[in-house]
Amino acid sequence: MELRADFVIIGSGIAALRAAAELSGAGDILILTKAEPREGNTGYAQGGIAAAVGPGDTPELHAADTIAAGDGLCDERAVRVLVEEGPRYVRELMAWGARFDRGPDGELALAIEGAHSARRVLHAHDATGREIGRVLWERASGLPGVTTHDHARAIDLVLDGEDGRSLGVRFMTDDGAVGVAIAGSVLLATGGAGQVYRETTNPSVATGDGVAMAYRAGAAVADLEFVQFHPTALDVPGQPRFLLSEALRGEGARLVNADGERFMERYDPAGDLASRDRVSRAMAREAARTGQPIFLSLEALDPDYVHERFPLISDACRRAGLDLARDRIPVGPAAHYVMGGVQTDLDGRTSVPGLFAAGEVACTGVHGANRLASNSLLEGLVFGARAGLAMGLDRAKGTRSARRGKGAKGATSTKSGRADTLSPSDIQQLMWREMGLFRDRAGLERALGVLDSAWSALDARLRDGEPFDGSGWETASILTVGRLIARAALRREESRGGHYRSDFPERDDIHWKRRIAERL
Repeated sequence: MELRADFVIIGSGIAALRAAAELSGAGDILILTKAEPREGNTGYAQGGIAAAVGPGDTPELHAADTIAAGDGLCDERAVRVLVEEGPRYVRELMAWGARFDRGPDGELALAIEGAHSARRVLHAHDATGREIGRVLWERASGLPGVTTHDHARAIDLVLDGEDGRSLGVRFMTDDGAVGVAIAGSVLLATGGAGQVYRETTNPSVATGDGVAMAYRAGAAVADLEFVQFHPTALDVPGQPRFLLSEALRGEGARLVNADGERFMERYDPAGDLASRDRVSRAMAREAARTGQPIFLSLEALDPDYVHERFPLISDACRRAGLDLARDRIPVGPAAHYVMGGVQTDLDGRTSVPGLFAAGEVACTGVHGANRLASNSLLEGLVFGARAGLAMGLDRAKGTRSARRGKGAKGATSTKSGRADTLSPSDIQQLMWREMGLFRDRAGLERALGVLDSAWSALDARLRDGEPFDGSGWETASILTVGRLIARAALRREESRGGHYRSDFPERDDIHWKRRIAERL
């Protein structure tokens, strides 16, 4: 199967759909989705979208909070773009029909979350990502020239053998058939990589495919040591690690130990609303100190308000046999967001000509070492639009159109087989144990010894053109991204943001106030 378009977009989350909307009229657009179009991380984003749209708030204040959370590594140019353009794009969403929560007076009901200094977070109850996805999907899918191909797992980029330009992508359908989509430019909007870890709030599709494909194609990746662990995932045996939004603590929920004691102030002066990395590590230390679980308590809040304000979270707790408003809810940290990814400029361009990236798969440097709560949906919105605009401008300027170069290269097999490396479960366990909340040289070197060996075997099979089936490609993605995280974590001999080295527990601006990229 061969498909052709002017633009190929891989993914169907907020960055993908906002790029598609921006590209309307610039050419034919093909959207490839790994599963159902709404199965990505956007639909799982409960907390909200942050933007300086309220009284008393300004982009400058939003920038200051973003930079403070980023722990000294934010690219301040990217931050300015995010906070200055964000309000316009959020208002555009409302004009397109987004139904954000409003108070009795009809004004936006803005919330405050961890490490924010003002109420600037817009919600649609506790399903903000789903509401934004709905609006963007209705907008993008109804535009002329947009075609969607579902259940098409992108497996490899197609490159021009002469100059290394991206020409398109190979994909695999659910029945194992391999097709190719050829385009003038390709946007990676594949989302995150939480499934690299045993404990994660991410959906099953978040296996880091975009980072893995881009790295194999020679694109630079950066900041992958910085992984954000959300402190409050539901921690009930036999139940999914459902995210309990930071908005709960913004509304007055409190973290308590098994004795019902609040403990966060012992570890951080900001208490329950400290940045996510600090809350997660404090919870782990308190659990180790007491030998007991950690709980989230909403007992001080009105039960009717809790269930009305957080219907999805209430339902998830109910399925686990708990009442969100009345019971202490057992919680624990889980991998939530990767600050690093495919390195791009402010318009989504990667180091591979013709290849763009936006959203969580990309790394503009906007989040630095730790993402400020509710900046992720804003990032996808703003930088998805900018990538779409840049792709359209490139085509208008006459940048080389879609063609199949004589030297096109990439994965070529159409057979089915398995990659007999480590299993995904093996990698996830290893990552959680050695590259989770606390890291040290001995653990990282142990992990890399295993991952490097498996990577060498995988790389040899890829170079030999050995065929993989869908699960094999998924394992390849998890292995590739896990190894990149481990390499970056071992290299950075300090603690900063989402990266904590127990053998180098202090931030070291003299040697490490810099971002590091690598490429194959």
